[in-house]
Amino acid sequence: MKTILALTFVCAFAAAGLADIQDPPSNDQGPTRKLGRGIANVMWGWSEIYPTVATVNTKEGNSAAAGYGVVRGVGRGFARFGVGLYETFLFPFPLNHGTYMPVLPSDIRYIHTGYSEFPTELGNESKYNYIRIY
Repeated sequence: MKTILALTFVCAFAAAGLADIQDPPSNDQGPTRKLGRGIANVMWGWSEIYPTVATVNTKEGNSAAAGYGVVRGVGRGFARFGVGLYETFLFPFPLNHGTYMPVLPSDIRYIHTGYSEFPTELGNESKYNYIRIY
């Protein structure tokens, strides 16, 4: 009885040692996340207009924001709405290069990695001005 129990433990630990315990990078992007992203883009994609106008106003001025910023914001709103419909209706299928990754790229490109050329600092805010516009 002891040998059977010992053999069971050895096999269990060997199987656990041979198992792949690493989490693949695309594991958090699944069909339910794609469906949620699609519904959110359909419902809130039009909110792209206001930040786009504000960004153009900051970079290029009031006249550009009143003309080009509004047109660009409406275009981005249509793009988000269209991609939202696409992701909502086709959420069970991994169509973006065989994965469930988003079709539109993120506006915040390096949110988790940071900038490698700048040193890290403790605390929430930096004394350098590359983090936030003051």
